[in-house]
Amino acid sequence: MSKHSRHRKSPSSDESSEEDAERRRDLKERDEFAKRLKQRDEGQTRNVASSSGNRGYADAAKRLKLETEDREKLLPQLRVQSRRQYLEKRKEDKVAELEADIRDDEYLFPDAEITERERRDREYKKNLLQIAKEHEKARELERVQRYRMPKDVKKGETEEYVEVDERERMPHSEQKKWEAEQLASAVYKFGSKDAKERAAQQEEYELLLDEQIDFIQALQMGGTKEKDSKREISEAEKKKMTIEETQKSLPIYPFKQDLIAAINEHQVLIIEGETGSGKTTQIPQYLYEAGFTNDGKKVGCTQPRRVAAMSVAARVAEEMSVKLGNEVGYSIRFEDCTTERTVIKYMTDGTLHREFLSEPDLATYSVMIIDEAHERTLHTDILFGLVKDIARFRKDLKLLISSATLDAEKFSDFFDKAPIFRIPGRRYPVDIFYTKAPEADYIDACVVSVLQIHATQPLGDILVFLTGQEEIEACQEMLQDRVKRLGSKLKELIILPIYANLPSDMQAKIFEPTPPNARKVILATNIAETSLTIDNIIYVIDPGFAKQNNFNSRTGMETLLVVPISKASANQRAGRAGRVAPGKCFRLYTAWAYNNELEDNTVPEIQRINLGNAVLMLKTLGIHDLLHFDFLDPPPHQTLILALEQLYALGALNHHGELTKLGRRMAEFPVDPMMGKMLLASEKYKCSEEIVTIAAMLSVNGAIFYRPKDKIIHADTARKNFNHRNGDHLSLMQVYNQWVESDYSTQWCYENFIQYRSMKRARDVREQLVGLMQRVEIEMVSSVTETTNIRKAITAGYFYHVARLSKGGNYKTVKHNQDVMIHPNSALFEDLPRWLLYHELVFTTKEFMRSVIDIESKWLLEVAPHYYKPKELEDPTNKKMPKTIGRAAPTEK
Repeated sequence: MSKHSRHRKSPSSDESSEEDAERRRDLKERDEFAKRLKQRDEGQTRNVASSSGNRGYADAAKRLKLETEDREKLLPQLRVQSRRQYLEKRKEDKVAELEADIRDDEYLFPDAEITERERRDREYKKNLLQIAKEHEKARELERVQRYRMPKDVKKGETEEYVEVDERERMPHSEQKKWEAEQLASAVYKFGSKDAKERAAQQEEYELLLDEQIDFIQALQMGGTKEKDSKREISEAEKKKMTIEETQKSLPIYPFKQDLIAAINEHQVLIIEGETGSGKTTQIPQYLYEAGFTNDGKKVGCTQPRRVAAMSVAARVAEEMSVKLGNEVGYSIRFEDCTTERTVIKYMTDGTLHREFLSEPDLATYSVMIIDEAHERTLHTDILFGLVKDIARFRKDLKLLISSATLDAEKFSDFFDKAPIFRIPGRRYPVDIFYTKAPEADYIDACVVSVLQIHATQPLGDILVFLTGQEEIEACQEMLQDRVKRLGSKLKELIILPIYANLPSDMQAKIFEPTPPNARKVILATNIAETSLTIDNIIYVIDPGFAKQNNFNSRTGMETLLVVPISKASANQRAGRAGRVAPGKCFRLYTAWAYNNELEDNTVPEIQRINLGNAVLMLKTLGIHDLLHFDFLDPPPHQTLILALEQLYALGALNHHGELTKLGRRMAEFPVDPMMGKMLLASEKYKCSEEIVTIAAMLSVNGAIFYRPKDKIIHADTARKNFNHRNGDHLSLMQVYNQWVESDYSTQWCYENFIQYRSMKRARDVREQLVGLMQRVEIEMVSSVTETTNIRKAITAGYFYHVARLSKGGNYKTVKHNQDVMIHPNSALFEDLPRWLLYHELVFTTKEFMRSVIDIESKWLLEVAPHYYKPKELEDPTNKKMPKTIGRAAPTEK
């Protein structure tokens, strides 16, 4: 009996010892890989202290030589130009001087008191002035007349002709000009000449709009200055202000010395101040002036949003009179604008996470500012635990937690009772108005409210909060249409959108000063709630909604839903109005709804989204006990365990929960773990060039094709031309490859209804991903002839996202048996293959699968035998099904 039992046990003990040996080998390879990465990074990092060696001198000498050569070439031309400009200026000065001389002479010495000689002298001067003016007129006439004697032109040269009148550039301009003159002289005018002026002086009638919303004033948010404050800054005065004066006008300025003293005294400081008080832009500059960036150290400042990191860095660089990327720079996902000279660095909190990989103790930073802490993004919450840990053993690191809401006590308790430094924020009071009854269509209500304010309220810009790009574009269109219909009854209304996908030059328009006698209306997502401060906002319209990402741990599905905002967010939005003058906030919901239906604070992101990436990052940083990690608000255990399961299924963790070599390599990619696995699987299937293209295109997938309303059919036809029979991932690859063949042409993008900006971004992302793949020792190879390997590599990463055709002709996800549909934009929308892999599930009216490819069920056993059982993958379509439904995947030769 014992013999049999011994025989039974021995195979399993052999297996376990083999597994253990395999695990130890994998861990050893992982550590060796990490060591190689570190050495490679050290080799590539330029040491600031020794950067001015022989190479630096050689570069400087080369630049100096080029500069000297350029100067020698340019100087003679510049001298001639300078002489001409000087003579022109001298002539104008002399004429002005002569005019002033005559005027003074006539004023001081009347005709009766001067001698004959002096009179002749005066007449001579007047004649001279007359001739000079007539000469100038003659030159002007010469420029305007069409026909004149040609100058002597040397052979081979062409005479330059300058058009004076803009209309002359058009064909048949002389005829049109003559007709315009004849028409003007024939027009019959009636009424007095000064009718316009007198009408302007009279009190204007109030414009009555068809639709109006009744608002009730409920309360007033106090400000540090009263309504009748004499220090209110007008637009004209603001233009005259220098940057220095603007800095001094910020609420934070009087507390500069106290703040520096508090930072010197305490290691961790919670700074609470309203958005717009100058925390983000001024504190790093104060630290720079106080010497915190000496000894090659940096001041880091994290931002929850990419747009905020970029715009704030640009503003601070302007204030410090340095070029962006030198002393002041920013670093965001797939974009690094810093050099070895950078001492003030703005970055997204996700970027700081990645810095922990190469620098776990943040040794190059003397101060780290976690800004906009109240937004409670996933990365911010994890950063709290990490920086708290570092601050305990690095006593020289100063930690500033900056928040805009009254949540400071919570942060203080978390950081071992850290002191709170409060900065008074809002400078002017804000009147808050609610609607009498709930609004059915809040976009329409926004449009009506904007026009109502524009028609009845004094000048001042309007900020409207909407949930996303689609709503902003719809609202913009409705506003433009209604303003056009009202015509000249209203003053000019400039409509400007702001959202994350907008090109940088368009985003910058919101910061431009408003033209006189006009009004700006800014349609923004909740990016303008805290991250950006826009000047001259007097009116705020708040519909009370925002988009929120929610992860269902039961189904494993992420949904982006429009939800009501919290009271803290509502107050944050209202506070945007009291920056430059007393403001008004119009809330498109009732006071009862505010008091009874809104939560006090937004649910932290860590408690409602997928934690796969965050868990992988923490594991890479050597934090193994995640259930007891020091979270400010711990995530649900179920979500955490699901993330660990997912990473185990992807091969990033072994059965002991330790990080594998594969997991360590996946952590190097700033993408979702599934996409990271897909990129690494491309090495096995010899198609890394294609997979990296697909990954780059998926990162900008939502903004590649556009459908202008007037050319929908053309746009849809152009899109269908790119469709690949095996699915959307390959369609996206075709788009990118054809763009490369067109030599990255802008014209090609216009012709095919593709957004050039998104393609450019995809190219940048691809370049960086290629760099990261070479970093993790993947050879870049191509598999042009077939798509099976490409689809297998995608399946290796996204085997979680598989659906199959059921008997009823609907798709169901394999693991959760959830009803899903192919998105109408998909290349496979009409084909209905039996097995599908999707990139993401999007919940709009139904649960749609976005970006799908057809796969074969046997591949799932090949790439994820630990996750799928053969029984689960039995093909139900082999049983009786309607003839028209379900096609077999095309076999490739």
